[in-house]
Amino acid sequence: MKTIILAAFAALTTTNIQAESLLTDTLTSAPAEETFDAENGVVTIGSDRMFQIESKDHRFSFKPYLMLQTTANFNYYDDEGLDKAYNQDNVANSGFSFPYAVLGFTGKAFNNITYNLSINAAASGAAILQQAWFDIYISKGLAVKAGKFKTPFTSAYLTTLGETLFPMLPVSLTSSVILPYSLNAANPKIGTGFDLGVMLHGKICPVIGYEFGIFNGNGSGSNQATKTFSDDWHIPSLLYAGRLSWTPYGNMPRTQGNSKMLNEHKLEVALSGSINVEAENESTNDTRVGLEVSYLSGRWFIGGEFYWMNVGFTKRQKINESYNYIGGYAQAGYFVGKQWQLAARYDLFNRNGTGSDGILNSPAVGCNYFIKNTGLKLSAMYQFVGRTGHKTQLDRDNDDLGIAKHSAIVMMQYTF
Repeated sequence: MKTIILAAFAALTTTNIQAESLLTDTLTSAPAEETFDAENGVVTIGSDRMFQIESKDHRFSFKPYLMLQTTANFNYYDDEGLDKAYNQDNVANSGFSFPYAVLGFTGKAFNNITYNLSINAAASGAAILQQAWFDIYISKGLAVKAGKFKTPFTSAYLTTLGETLFPMLPVSLTSSVILPYSLNAANPKIGTGFDLGVMLHGKICPVIGYEFGIFNGNGSGSNQATKTFSDDWHIPSLLYAGRLSWTPYGNMPRTQGNSKMLNEHKLEVALSGSINVEAENESTNDTRVGLEVSYLSGRWFIGGEFYWMNVGFTKRQKINESYNYIGGYAQAGYFVGKQWQLAARYDLFNRNGTGSDGILNSPAVGCNYFIKNTGLKLSAMYQFVGRTGHKTQLDRDNDDLGIAKHSAIVMMQYTF
């Protein structure tokens, strides 16, 4: 009996030693050269991190990540649209906020499948599930991605959330357009963001990449299948989107500022487009086209985008007119030191449509400070929204309704 107990103890001890050895090998198997993974869309993960698990044969990996953002906000609005009889104040939507509390993990399985899941605890409803997808590598030039992820349109949204130049995206992407008719849903925006769908992507050749996908077209606010068939076009009423990119110096990192990536030399030029069939509760068909340029060289990041959107009403609305909107921005960031980055942006938006005079112009300045070896980033920005070229004072007053004339944000971010 004693012999059996001793044999069992020896076997258990050997198993524990082998398990500890395997775990040690797994946790310390990071490659010798620093590599970066930004496929999760939230934060760039470097190979120098202490906690990321990978098998010895590199076929399986598991990388948890975290992003927390807290901001102090100040927004000052014009008198237009305010009713002083109800004591409405020019200062609104100000104070402290917590836009992102993202917890997720990403990794690889069987050497040809990558996956990602992230929860934003600061969101509500369906948007709590920020993204969830798996990507199947089929061949050198073809992969299939399915789930909830970023639609292939505009580098402003495709940039990892924690590494944008500014805490606030351009007004021309995030503000709804103005239509002379009221819809039974919110007016569309040019930006599309996260959505549910499936996408084919890969490389046509070493310098040209492609992304073509079909999505619900509802954005991140719904995780359900709610779409119908188009009465006008006789196709499913979904969002059809595509993007072609040219990267002559290799893949463009999805960052506009990372203190660990100051020796890169990358260029990306991309053309993207989409059509959202029977969007806005089946009342409009929205077509978007975008052209973007991103350049990362040493301490410099320079980028710009131009986009156009056409909003045409469905036949059941009995409105023959269609409306065109254009917008774009140029921005630049420069690391004056290894931790300090200065940034500037100029944004233009024809919110009333090309058929009306007037445009919004929004200059912004900011700075980012990366606290070394901590994962902390401190950001600050100021943005002014101006109006120019409007034919009447009413057009001028209506153009910036719902948009703050002066905005200031201070943001503290922690990423792991």
